[in-house]
Amino acid sequence: MTILTTEPLLDPTGASERDDDATLAPRPGSLTGLRLGLLDNTKTNATALLENIASALQERHGLAHVTLYTKDYFGTPVKDELLEQIAADCDAVVTAVGDCGSCSAATVADGILFERAGIPAVSITSDAFFVSGEAIATVQGFPGYEFLAVPHPVASLTADELSERARDLVPQVERILGVTA
Repeated sequence: MTILTTEPLLDPTGASERDDDATLAPRPGSLTGLRLGLLDNTKTNATALLENIASALQERHGLAHVTLYTKDYFGTPVKDELLEQIAADCDAVVTAVGDCGSCSAATVADGILFERAGIPAVSITSDAFFVSGEAIATVQGFPGYEFLAVPHPVASLTADELSERARDLVPQVERILGVTA
């Protein structure tokens, strides 16, 4: 007879000691006049994907301001200092792009950190690393945290392909941020 044992899942981002609150930040209902933060994790095409999403949201909703922020390293969560700056300057955040194991985990962790700071957030990974994102959400004490998955790969996409992916993501970004018609 074989007895199976389970081992605890370790958080590769080193952030598992943080707060375990699994409450979403209040949703704005509308993006009109809001300040949107874009958190680029430095992966290839993250900036272009985020800027395409922001452009569509600006056109559809009349955002007051969009600010692009860049992390130091894709494989770890946003540093507290940058998190605090974004939380002070923005009403909502979109973070991208998780297209490998560690960056997917960190991208989802970033979204959770913003939610816990009271800022509604949308995290975007590639579908090839969706399971990694789900695992980190569970480890972070936020099982079921909803994030988006764009078809893999992202890094090799052309400008037109990135624009198309962004257009496909916009309704989902709106839904997660609680935008009502």
